[in-house]
Amino acid sequence: MGVAGCIGDDVDPDEDPLGDDGNGANGEPDEDRDYHIDVGTSSGGTMDVGLAVEQGVTQESDTLSYSTVESPGYVGSTYRMAEDAFDAGFVDGNTMNKARQRLDMFEEDPVDRLPWQGMLAFPYSIYMMARDGTNIETFDDLAGASVYPAEPGFSTRATTLDVLSQDPTADIYEEMDIVDMDVSDAPGAMEEERIDAAIAYGTPGVGNTGWVVEYDARVDVHYVEHTDALIESIEGFPGAGLSIYDDDPAETFAWDQDIGTDEIAAWDLNVTIALHPETPDDAVYELCRVGAEHGDTIRNAEERFTPEDAEGLTQGALDDYPFHPGAAEFYQDEGVWDDDNWVVGDRDQVGEYFD
Repeated sequence: MGVAGCIGDDVDPDEDPLGDDGNGANGEPDEDRDYHIDVGTSSGGTMDVGLAVEQGVTQESDTLSYSTVESPGYVGSTYRMAEDAFDAGFVDGNTMNKARQRLDMFEEDPVDRLPWQGMLAFPYSIYMMARDGTNIETFDDLAGASVYPAEPGFSTRATTLDVLSQDPTADIYEEMDIVDMDVSDAPGAMEEERIDAAIAYGTPGVGNTGWVVEYDARVDVHYVEHTDALIESIEGFPGAGLSIYDDDPAETFAWDQDIGTDEIAAWDLNVTIALHPETPDDAVYELCRVGAEHGDTIRNAEERFTPEDAEGLTQGALDDYPFHPGAAEFYQDEGVWDDDNWVVGDRDQVGEYFD
């Protein structure tokens, strides 16, 4: 896995992450390949996708080698990449947007350079569920309820709290009793009626994430009906997208029970493979090519990888946020580049892409 020396406190922030020959953090491509990249990947489902992308690159590229490096979450990967720990990392769009605007954790501890946009890996769609018997039917009923928005430190939690704290849902959010605990403890707490409502999230067409699957098996729950105010808050928050699922949403997220709705409104968290600005253009171009042309190979290892072509790799892209030049060139060659809203990163201006 190449973990040693990559995730501890012993990384020299002044050391060239690409090595003397520009091949990557390890400095040596595998076999006879021209480039090597180390990619920071957090645990759980993200790690599964990362390993699947690694397998896809191994099978489908003659010029690029790829190593998965364990990294402490999406926020952690943003900091580690800025410290030159690896060449790419799995980072969600909301975290990237916050880093650019120096918000939340990045206000007191900003990064001096951003991870540049590369390609979508998978989306997480987030929505709200309530235990049966709580008398919670609509979003407005969450005022005064104990609400679990996932584990502290999770990007799904941060994005949920960001969305709910927007006007016009801020007044309901301020009356919620927000629960802090590990996701491994949440299903039991719901079973013991210590949590009234909790978020659920998963990849559409694949299913919910593991701890949600567990509470689905242990607790009778139903969808918390969205309101116009919630839709407005989702649409008004730049770090998340809105999706409406009205074609058998229970099957879309593989629920094992009747969740009492024909329509789900979700706030989406897009998980991307973002790039260190100094990662070679040809290596990034090849990574995107494998993602676009050999998504089936990656999905054979992990079905959560959703892009099916070059256009799919750009879904959820942030406007006016730098794309790595290698990724930009690939999307331009494929005819999916948005000239009006997307920008190509300039290495001479790497510290100037902040709002």
